[in-house]
Amino acid sequence: MSIREEIEARENAMLDKAASLSSRSRGREIEEEPDPVRTCFMLDRDRVVHSKSFRRLKHKTQVFIAPPGDHYRSRLTHTLEVNQIAKTIGAGLNLNLDLIEAMALAHDLGHTPFAHAGEQALDQLLVGGFRHNENSIRVLTRVEQHKGRNGLNLSYEVLDGVLHHSGYGQSESRSYTLEGQTIRLSDKIAYVQHDIDDSIRAGLLRIEDIPADYLNILGYTHSQRIATLVTDTIKYSRQLILEGSHPQVMPSPWIENALIGLRDFMFKEIYRGPVCQAERSRAIFIIELLYKYYCQHPERMTPLYLEIADREGMETAVADYISGMSDAYCISLFQDIYIPQSLVPDAGKIFNRK
Repeated sequence: MSIREEIEARENAMLDKAASLSSRSRGREIEEEPDPVRTCFMLDRDRVVHSKSFRRLKHKTQVFIAPPGDHYRSRLTHTLEVNQIAKTIGAGLNLNLDLIEAMALAHDLGHTPFAHAGEQALDQLLVGGFRHNENSIRVLTRVEQHKGRNGLNLSYEVLDGVLHHSGYGQSESRSYTLEGQTIRLSDKIAYVQHDIDDSIRAGLLRIEDIPADYLNILGYTHSQRIATLVTDTIKYSRQLILEGSHPQVMPSPWIENALIGLRDFMFKEIYRGPVCQAERSRAIFIIELLYKYYCQHPERMTPLYLEIADREGMETAVADYISGMSDAYCISLFQDIYIPQSLVPDAGKIFNRK
């Protein structure tokens, strides 16, 4: 018996009957020989961690574009917080933590520079629109490279969890795995709570500004609110899983209503507030100009995106190229292309000469 088979046997013996077992995965688009040590979901997680798209998350905006301090969240730290929350819920429900981790680390790989401002810009520019969760699937299956092939060839379970992580409400489609449902909820828990924290740090929000009805239910501190949401989700979901007819991962209605209310408050006061809207307009302006430039000058893109242009069209290739950029790289390109440079190379030395 290989090490992988030993791990799979432990999963079979210990995980909840509603959990996703790696030995019963639906597989991949391209069949592969099993790894001797890692399960299929462990392999997926490792491919995500070692991808270029994952590394670029550290320089992508969460909410505030180019914040002045060191302690604001980036898209990478958001991803890590989602992973931490999801694995805690998953452990409480006895789900597959390797699958949860692979989904969590991959879920936002399709985010553009400048967060949802970049997403909005590309959504307006592209005929078929642009949604970051769908682009995450594109990054994982078309743009990233693995062993000379397009895409990382991840398992269907991971791709399903990534695709369905976005959106919130009963009307939205859900992941077919409980692990995927865990990621979807954990994403909301993470961003609502840490965006409150960052908004207070930025001086845009005071804890007194938040409706007391929500804080009295969820808690007045960052850690209290996360603990309330995680603990309640585990307890309520256990009941749903035990009932068996419609197992789901979700908080109780009372707690969920408070989370939705807090989320709606953040949309009104912060995400769509005057400060974020002003920055959003500037970011959209940059994305639009870069998009038009590369559509007219595709030779300035790297060979990978020229190949995509040949296969799928110029608009798709340019969107892939821009959506993969970090904030800093996007701004640097904009400056190089559109901001006039000094005609005198050593002008600074001349004017500073005594």
